[in-house]
Amino acid sequence: MTFGEQPAYLRVAGDLRKKIVDGSLPPHTRLPSQARIREEYGVSDTVALEARKVLMAEGLVEGRSGSGTYVRERPVPRRLARSGYRPDGGATPFRQEQADGEARGTWESRSEQIAAGGAVAERLGIEPGERVMCTRYVFREAGEVMMLSTSWEPLEVTGRTPVMLPEEGPLGGMGVAERMAAIDVIVDNVTEEVGARPGLAEELQALGGVPGHVVLVIQRTFYASGRPVETADVVVPADRYRIAYHLPVK
Repeated sequence: MTFGEQPAYLRVAGDLRKKIVDGSLPPHTRLPSQARIREEYGVSDTVALEARKVLMAEGLVEGRSGSGTYVRERPVPRRLARSGYRPDGGATPFRQEQADGEARGTWESRSEQIAAGGAVAERLGIEPGERVMCTRYVFREAGEVMMLSTSWEPLEVTGRTPVMLPEEGPLGGMGVAERMAAIDVIVDNVTEEVGARPGLAEELQALGGVPGHVVLVIQRTFYASGRPVETADVVVPADRYRIAYHLPVK
């Protein structure tokens, strides 16, 4: 293979991808069979199979048991607006995670005390094994799961206080900044880092994705005078959402 030349399976996958993107192979169309790909492109069964695997990993096609491989419906990405914490109070968990004023949705959550693992402990500035309150959220819009979130708060900060359980008590469901202020912890900064990775099996099952689909992960941490008081991972399907930030100019 000369310098810059693609492997045969990538060339085949690229041509099929082009046909999917330009509409020559519209959604719900059956992808050419392995034998047809082999014949049309003059490649081996192995190359044809690998090309199909590439398209499946990219989420462009899906296998249907006993029927074959079909072009998937391509969703039009929607905007997921972010603007940091909102100190005006009254924000529901859904609004806390999406700053779009038009956003409407429902959520469910579950909290439990756990020992902080190494990565979470580092983000919270505590020792591994220290107790944290872990809360897992599932957010839905029009009944469709659109976002997952897992947050961790050090019980050294919130333990034995009215805000120990994020979704219960007098301030249950309010924003992190408002809850912390109730125990005289003043949140003055929040950071978010956005990355992408293949979705975990349980994430894709909840989000309605297929193995190999990529998710966007927003790693958010709230600080009070430099001390982390909450950190969270917000997970959204990369093929259905784009992250849009609204940042104030100072």
